[in-house]
Amino acid sequence: MTPPPPLSKLLSDADSRRKSATAELVQGSRSDLGQFLTPAPVARLMAGMFAELPARIRLLDPGAGVGGLTAAFAAETCLRGGGQAIVATAYEVDEVLAPHLRETYANCRATCGKHDVGFTGRVRNEDFLEAAVNELRGDFSSPPVGLFNAAIMNPPYRKIGTASRERRLVRSVGLDATNLYAAFVALTVRLLEPDGQIVAIIPRSFCNGPYFRTFRDTLLSETAILRIHVFDSRKDAFRDDGVLQENVIIHVRKSKAKPHKVIISSSSGGPDGNVVERLLPYRDVVRAANDDQFIHLPTDADDDRTARWMATLPETLKSIGLTVSTGRVVDFRAKDYLRPVPSKTTVPLIYPCHFSNGTISWPKLDARKPNALEDCAKTHSLLVPRGYYVVTKRFSSKEERRRLVAAVYDPEVMTAPQVGFENHLNYFHRGGEGLSKEEAFGLCAFLNSEPIDRYFRQFNGHTQVNATDLRSLRYPSLDVLRELGKLRLVPGTPELEASIRERYPLD
Repeated sequence: MTPPPPLSKLLSDADSRRKSATAELVQGSRSDLGQFLTPAPVARLMAGMFAELPARIRLLDPGAGVGGLTAAFAAETCLRGGGQAIVATAYEVDEVLAPHLRETYANCRATCGKHDVGFTGRVRNEDFLEAAVNELRGDFSSPPVGLFNAAIMNPPYRKIGTASRERRLVRSVGLDATNLYAAFVALTVRLLEPDGQIVAIIPRSFCNGPYFRTFRDTLLSETAILRIHVFDSRKDAFRDDGVLQENVIIHVRKSKAKPHKVIISSSSGGPDGNVVERLLPYRDVVRAANDDQFIHLPTDADDDRTARWMATLPETLKSIGLTVSTGRVVDFRAKDYLRPVPSKTTVPLIYPCHFSNGTISWPKLDARKPNALEDCAKTHSLLVPRGYYVVTKRFSSKEERRRLVAAVYDPEVMTAPQVGFENHLNYFHRGGEGLSKEEAFGLCAFLNSEPIDRYFRQFNGHTQVNATDLRSLRYPSLDVLRELGKLRLVPGTPELEASIRERYPLD
């Protein structure tokens, strides 16, 4: 629904401030603070996700930027009918953005007044992390934050180191976070009243993997996921900023009671993006993965079919006696032993650049990476014995068609007694040693199949492939892997896909 002119002007004025402020910000400072301000179409989408709210709304907007999210929330409240009162608290540490934020809040007050909605705005030009932690610790040397019943947020995105000030602050209240966005959301959960709601746009990377496990545990134990919105294109949500991070919008309620169903929606994120919604069982969205929980985002019937297919596979990695590990060679730590050209005193060192259509092409003498590692007492712990290994890239480029890329290390081609796998690779092995030839080629074919890649993308929202992710998959039996291995299937060919489907049909 198109808002009436006064509300449209509130939104368009806030979006104009966003564009002006973005031009004023120093690019290096934006990167340091993790600032990407929310465009109006996304802000409106987020504001529209809130369920019914009480007559007196105590709204938190941490990392508020120019106030576009609060403006969208105020407009949405006016559209739903008058009679409510909004008390909004915004935190914004950037001195450039704070004046724009105050102007937006003044506009919100004036516009809400014309629609029988009260609006009181408080702008705090200070660090939200520190203020929230002080509140949770009961340290009122600064003005108290108080509790909220609603929060709308686009938190900053930046890694925070183990010894950083931000990490120490978060840990002081019994939380932990590896990224600012996770810290902001976790603290906001703690500042909400029971049954309070949060709508936040955050990177999709929290859905899986060990890096965000602590945050995922906090979110899933202390809130109920009501809706997750996925953008069809990584470019559309923040197109003005050239952000290629895959983002999602989450709508959660502070409650330990989990819903039976979760809304999974999708759109382009553009001004005219059509929103498609699906209602899925909670257990199909939040799934156990070994002793962890991953968040799956099946957006269409093909994703559902792929998830059912994965459930039909009979084995786990453990049940077929295999393990996957991260490559042991961290090149900057072993730099004294790296060699560009193999010699009699070296062993092969395998990097992602050596991948070639399901096999390892080594050496690559024109590559920028070294090809060999000196074989000596100092490097023995970095090596594995000669054998057949399946290796996967830990990182794929944003432009690559596939998220999961596998290749076979063939000891009949590279005959050295040992091999080193660089840290940007995962390698499958059996107790530290190689697989049989047929098992290796069969496993490689399976990992390079289209259904596996499609399933993997349901819970993996970034370009990193963790060993933990690979352990969470189900696998064919060893007999089937050996059958596939005898066929020597080539990735990307109809023959490979047909062979997988023949043995495990997609319904």
